[in-house]
Amino acid sequence: MLPSHVIFDFDGTLIDSAAAILASYRAAFAECGVAPVCDIEAGIIGPPIHETLRLLTDSEDATLIARLIEAFRRNYDTGGLLQTKAYPGVGDMLRALHAAGMRLSIATNKRIYPTRLILEHLGWDNLWDSVYALDLFTPHLPHKAAMLGRLIVEQKVDVRRAVYVGDRMDDFDAAQANSLPFIAAAWGYGFAGSGEASAYGREASSPLRLQQILLNKK
Repeated sequence: MLPSHVIFDFDGTLIDSAAAILASYRAAFAECGVAPVCDIEAGIIGPPIHETLRLLTDSEDATLIARLIEAFRRNYDTGGLLQTKAYPGVGDMLRALHAAGMRLSIATNKRIYPTRLILEHLGWDNLWDSVYALDLFTPHLPHKAAMLGRLIVEQKVDVRRAVYVGDRMDDFDAAQANSLPFIAAAWGYGFAGSGEASAYGREASSPLRLQQILLNKK
């Protein structure tokens, strides 16, 4: 039986936003006159911004973190996000799943505002049944497991006929917490080149392979 609902992580699974995110972090540190304690490189991408900035500053100073967040978002939202690229083959895969009648959703740690702008920028804004982010609600949701749980309830998702696709261990953990089958996007940030994707159950080596798995084609 084919899945009826496919839920995707966003950054590192569908989109390569490394250039946009890293440029915006660097601009934020420069603007605030702060030196990061470790390199601003692709390995920092994935966790929520508060966690990343605590790593980059080695600080729990709420005022400092808030200043950097404001500077990052100003740079990112006013042009940085336009550097975002789709992974090769993702657009074709999404359109094929949509054409096959599958419901498609996003559950992302990225803020809802730039998420929607990026979807529009890539021409994907008409493909989604729902798009969820931690800041879509007030108060903000605490983590991805809670976000998936809310999406499942509100969108009446049958977890027996659904799947979550992501590129990191925390995506797998969030799926597990909601009894949701998981497919590892082996091309994404978290798993690319690591050889770890197979440790999280089923994996897809490329968007095309994911399309074949979901449509039950060899």
